[in-house]
Amino acid sequence: MGRSSEICYNYSLDAECSFLDIWRASSIEGRDTRMKVQCELCPKMCVIEPGQSGDCRVRINIDGVLRTVVYEYPCSVSPYDPVEKKPLFHFLPGTRTLSIATVGCNLHCQNCQNWEISQANPEESTAAFLPPERLIQLAKNYRYPSIAYTYTEPIIFYEYAYDCAKLAKDAGIRNILVTAGYINEKPWKKLLKYIDAAHIDLKAITEEFYREVCSGTLKPVLNALVVAKASGVHVEVVNLIIPTLNDKPEHIRELARWVKTNLGSETPLHFSRFFPQYKMQHLPPTPPKTLDMAREIAVNEGLNYVYIGNILSKEGQNTYCPSCKELLIERSGYTILQNKVKDGYCPKCSKEIYGVWK
Repeated sequence: MGRSSEICYNYSLDAECSFLDIWRASSIEGRDTRMKVQCELCPKMCVIEPGQSGDCRVRINIDGVLRTVVYEYPCSVSPYDPVEKKPLFHFLPGTRTLSIATVGCNLHCQNCQNWEISQANPEESTAAFLPPERLIQLAKNYRYPSIAYTYTEPIIFYEYAYDCAKLAKDAGIRNILVTAGYINEKPWKKLLKYIDAAHIDLKAITEEFYREVCSGTLKPVLNALVVAKASGVHVEVVNLIIPTLNDKPEHIRELARWVKTNLGSETPLHFSRFFPQYKMQHLPPTPPKTLDMAREIAVNEGLNYVYIGNILSKEGQNTYCPSCKELLIERSGYTILQNKVKDGYCPKCSKEIYGVWK
């Protein structure tokens, strides 16, 4: 029934099965339906009954074998995204990235902007058949410099992202993860071997926020950030500021200090504006002054590249040299108006600028 992924964490997959095929397979007589299985991919470590799925909805116990039902079946494929939309501001600026996602997520953030697909059951979703080889050929045909695994959570379509990333790497195409980083260290390290850049959401710096808003925990995300940076992956951190929940100055200061201490002052930090979504439509959008305050705090804490997103900002979307303060990249939304960075350096003072520029 098709090949399996090269790596396995107490699960396997049927590369040519749709989710409906797999659900039908669970009803075939004569198979052992008594064995529970444990998924070791993320910190939730789900113990799954036969015929049931884990917390992410897409990893299912079929006769004592844990299978993914979204392999090769993305629910979203977009050829139009500028890399700045991820957001990544220091990685191949001005280029477009071929973006894909499947349904499902291992977090359940009450403010999720893509909840229609991240919180969907796979049998309720429309999906296209797009095996890794075909995806890579599509990227090559249209000369995309990168592929982004994004929109929902690439951690839960791990095998698909892994196989695509490996083939893309061999083809000279860069790989981008847009992720919440809620993953166990062993599979994370294996995936990072083929990843060039990661946008990682640090949703808050408190355990309380992760438990009450996201149905997760903080420590695994902090570890994922440290491991990604130590692995040589280009890392940019994003913090969505939600009024009354993670907008206190002391929490923003703590988050900025953590980024500087553990990831380095050169790591870009993006503060994004919240808009009412999903289960948090009772909250107002983040006031612009809150975003300005957050940026000022992070800059004062010693971070070199601090940005404001989801809103136009005169200075909060530009890149400045941390040494001589020269305007290096001027942006308006996702559009680059000018880029003065020369081979990774400031043309005025020769300061090296963190990033992947070509």
